[in-house]
Amino acid sequence: MKLTALAAHTPEAVRAALAARGWDAQPAWFAATGVQSLVVLLEDITAAEREGLVRWGAKAGTDVLTGEGWALVGAAASRLAPLARPDRVPPGLEGLSGELGRFLAAYADPPRRWEIAGRTVALDHPVIIGVVNVTPDSFSDGGRFATTDRAIAQAERLVADGCELLDVGGESTRPGAAPVPVEEEVRRVAPVIEQLAHRGLGPVSVDTRKAAVARAAIAAGAAVVNDVSGLAFDPGLARVAAAAGVGVVVMHMRGSPETMDSLAVYRHVAAEVAAELRAVVDGAEACGVARERLVVDPGFGFAKTAEQNFRLLDELATVAGLGYPVAVGPSRKRFLGAATGRPVEDRDRATAVACALAWQRGARLFRVHDAALAREALRVAAATTTSPT
Repeated sequence: MKLTALAAHTPEAVRAALAARGWDAQPAWFAATGVQSLVVLLEDITAAEREGLVRWGAKAGTDVLTGEGWALVGAAASRLAPLARPDRVPPGLEGLSGELGRFLAAYADPPRRWEIAGRTVALDHPVIIGVVNVTPDSFSDGGRFATTDRAIAQAERLVADGCELLDVGGESTRPGAAPVPVEEEVRRVAPVIEQLAHRGLGPVSVDTRKAAVARAAIAAGAAVVNDVSGLAFDPGLARVAAAAGVGVVVMHMRGSPETMDSLAVYRHVAAEVAAELRAVVDGAEACGVARERLVVDPGFGFAKTAEQNFRLLDELATVAGLGYPVAVGPSRKRFLGAATGRPVEDRDRATAVACALAWQRGARLFRVHDAALAREALRVAAATTTSPT
């Protein structure tokens, strides 16, 4: 007998083993995801459901850890599948099947595309979003691209270095930053977006928290609205985006740039960020934003300490488990400086490493200042994975 230990952290190892022994590509991929071990946290369950899970776990050979109102279930995805099927779920556990079914469907077949205004963005490869700050006080490059000509030149460099989307922002969201009046923010971003759209550079995203700014940016040619407040700052923004049919990136943040550092209190940061993002996308869909137009961003650096940012990066699969495409923006953030000791202007290598780690944990869109370094790191990371066909 010959024994070979397969890598347990990725379904690719099982997929490759099956494919090498004659399995077709798609059945091999789905079988590989089926035997992959998962741990799911079930909350707000009844005492009867909790007892039912313990009995089911003993029969199914799965690990079940429970407490009042919750249970942790660890098993291969294929072992969890019966709980997601109304025709096979054990009596008393019917209330679990809907949510578990949605999760397993997204796990087995994650989003492969993102619909934005006028086009579809494929997610079978790392999608790099280039930062074009037209603010005088951005934390990393404040004032460097504050004129239209300089912003256009920077956008051209970013596209040449591999960016598929350009994110134009006219209001700094660094810790302690004060809000910018709507008129001033429009004056900063609209001419740049109009020129980028006219020149075919893009598609273009507008980084704003305000409905009026989003409306002006969309009129100028923006295909995406990127809201760092997660639609909390201006309740009208979701309806503006829905009416325009643009893509929407919703980021996790607590409070505002002035107050967020004081709100970085979590018992389990990844689970709480995912839960809060779930509430955001539910609200966005209720306002008319189509699910296929939504992307979630865990908000590295926003209302999170350095330690919390690293935990969130390591556990990013929890956010990916929501079933929406995941964007990340670790670029030049303070937590990278805390780990490397590098100043803000010398964190692009660390950013590239963080992006590569995020790809392996489920992120598909990457917002960066230096596209060339990120592109190299992401190409290496992507080369280790195989997309389902």
